[in-house]
Amino acid sequence: LIHARNASEWTGPTGNNTWLLPGRAPALVDAGVGHPEHLADLERALGGAALARVFITHGHQDHVAGLPALGARWPELEVIDGAFLPPSGGSFAAGDTMLRVIATPGHAPDHLCFFDEQSGDLYCGDLARLGGSVVIPASKGGNLREYLASLEAVRALHPRRLLPGHGPIVDDPTGLIDEYVAHREMRDRQILEAIASGARTPEQIAERVYPELSPTLKRAAADTVEAHLRKLREERRVR
Repeated sequence: LIHARNASEWTGPTGNNTWLLPGRAPALVDAGVGHPEHLADLERALGGAALARVFITHGHQDHVAGLPALGARWPELEVIDGAFLPPSGGSFAAGDTMLRVIATPGHAPDHLCFFDEQSGDLYCGDLARLGGSVVIPASKGGNLREYLASLEAVRALHPRRLLPGHGPIVDDPTGLIDEYVAHREMRDRQILEAIASGARTPEQIAERVYPELSPTLKRAAADTVEAHLRKLREERRVR
């Protein structure tokens, strides 16, 4: 694990996680943001070897902004991401193992996870994290129904651990997925209650559902409420 050195209220106290797989084909999961100390940390960990491949979980800036800096340092670097469009199930060398590409849209339309079937580790980007839920930004293509389906697709893989884009390793993937599904069901109920009590806009609903949220995160909360509303409309539970 090599931190991207971009700590913030959004990314957490240690910033984004980037996961280095050293070995015959050195690979990195997620690119960070190009911080010079992140690059220096990578070079030290590689011990003179060239980074061969970077796997991108999705196109949000805290996960991809470091690609130009990585490409400048290692010009032969190959990028595996949503734009590359490998078929779900395609596998690529990473270190001394293989990572299988798993399409997991929801948080972002291009979101991918990467599964090491040998170890049981699944690099899950922003699909899940300990200590909080995941934003589903409707304005950026986030889709709650797809997100819930992606959680179930990952559950079916029976991963041993989840290695997320933020925060510590998840040692109980099934337990966390259960919590996430229950959390979204609870938010659906809270949103319906807020509408019944007179809230109309995503912002008004977010004020009732997330009353303690910092101003920095309220816009994201309203965006996630909109994702819930779209799901509820599709289910004909709201107009």
